[in-house]
Amino acid sequence: MGTEMGVFLTFGGAMILIFLLGKALLVPLKVILRLLLNSVLGAVLIIVINFIGMNIGVLIPINVVNSLTVGILGVPGVIMLLLLCN
Repeated sequence: MGTEMGVFLTFGGAMILIFLLGKALLVPLKVILRLLLNSVLGAVLIIVINFIGMNIGVLIPINVVNSLTVGILGVPGVIMLLLLCN
């Protein structure tokens, strides 16, 4: 009876460890996907603003700092850059 209980406890502990490890790896993946989505939406918005703003002189330069700002903040970052650049 003692051996069976030890196997059961080891199996249960391993399942809990796998669950916690999976949960710990899932959180950074969600953050990365959110940053990727913000970056894509921000880049599309910057391209649209630059395309429309060409006629009226409103342009947001595309560089590393602006890309990081848009990647982290998303659409509010584009609005902030629009206000700062013009």
